[in-house]
Amino acid sequence: MPSQHTPRTALVTGAGSRRGIGRAAAHALAADGYHIAVLDLDKEAAEDTARQVAARHGVQTLALAADVTDADAVDAAITQAEAALPPIGALVNNAGITSPVPFLDVTPGEWDKIFDVNVRGSFLVTQRVAAGMAERGFGRIVFLSSVSAERGGGVFGGVAYSAAKAALLGFARALARELGPSGVTANCVAPGLIDTDITQGKLDEARKAAMTADIPMRRIGGVEDVADVIAFLARPGSGYITGATYDINGGSHIH
Repeated sequence: MPSQHTPRTALVTGAGSRRGIGRAAAHALAADGYHIAVLDLDKEAAEDTARQVAARHGVQTLALAADVTDADAVDAAITQAEAALPPIGALVNNAGITSPVPFLDVTPGEWDKIFDVNVRGSFLVTQRVAAGMAERGFGRIVFLSSVSAERGGGVFGGVAYSAAKAALLGFARALARELGPSGVTANCVAPGLIDTDITQGKLDEARKAAMTADIPMRRIGGVEDVADVIAFLARPGSGYITGATYDINGGSHIH
């Protein structure tokens, strides 16, 4: 079994948001000993995450600015990470955008935008790092899907978002079959309602109370709830888990 103490880097996309799952995942992975590469469209936000993670956990960090839908930008950013940090052992495909637009109002441009960031972005970053993982015989890839992909829509995501997040489920499962013989796992986490910048201020107290009452755990999830599962899937000891989807929703969607 690969050692937890082998120096490795975890690359987390979309990890600039102060109250986001990506930043929480970076902290959780660093606590497990990973060095951290933070990739975000917003360079200042990425730098803020990198500074915070380094200060709290004493690991090497690097902030990278790139649009995950731009193949050249992705290649340049990951090349920079490979030169500055230990080999990439884990990838968290967290970068994504949502869309609440009703289906009959969705334009082709809106549809393409949602798929570009959520699916094309995951494809470009994953393909860029997966070859190195397979060559080294170790890799942990985690995709951020959503409860919307499983139940068909959610609180903030419409058809375009649900379809894009569902595509990631198939992506991870097929990738798990291809890369498993090379020691690389591919899994999904599917969060339900999580308290992030995306949800902040968008739920009035009455609706929030009603939704919470429908959750068996009687609370809205926190980013750490998701980050802890991501870190678990990225551990060397989790090497026999692949092609799986972990639902993180407090029991609101049981299937």
